Amino acid sequence: MSAPMRALLGFVAAVTAVLVFHQGTSALLNAAGVPTVAPYGMNPVPPFGVPMLANRCFWGGLYGLAFGLALPWLPRAPMWLLGLGVGLLSVLVGWFVVAPVKGLPVAGGFVPARMLTTIVINGVWGIGIGLVLSLLMRKAAGRDDEHRQAAV
Repeated sequence: MSAPMRALLGFVAAVTAVLVFHQGTSALLNAAGVPTVAPYGMNPVPPFGVPMLANRCFWGGLYGLAFGLALPWLPRAPMWLLGLGVGLLSVLVGWFVVAPVKGLPVAGGFVPARMLTTIVINGVWGIGIGLVLSLLMRKAAGRDDEHRQAAV
């Protein structure tokens, strides 16, 4: 599969995983009484005032795009496990890169409950990326085979 197709499918898989797995996990945790940021939030995010959900989908999609591009160099492992790695990588980037840039405490102030919640939500999101991307790649590979057979 070509690199641009892997990048596109990775982006789509990650956005889908944000909407279903990331926000779904956040909603379930909230329903269970675990404090998290409100799921499916539409409050504006500075500096452009983009809704929070759209912001999460965009940045999540970029992780998926990078994941799709990196697939040929990743070890052979179940796609959900590779996706979990993406989710955990996003936690580390959020804690140690994004938070300081935004002037927020590193690693959520090292509050264990907050840290665990972040790991769970992003870990489930990453697993979702792997599952969705695996399905999309199989579907795309099947279409390529159909086109090749039709051309013969």
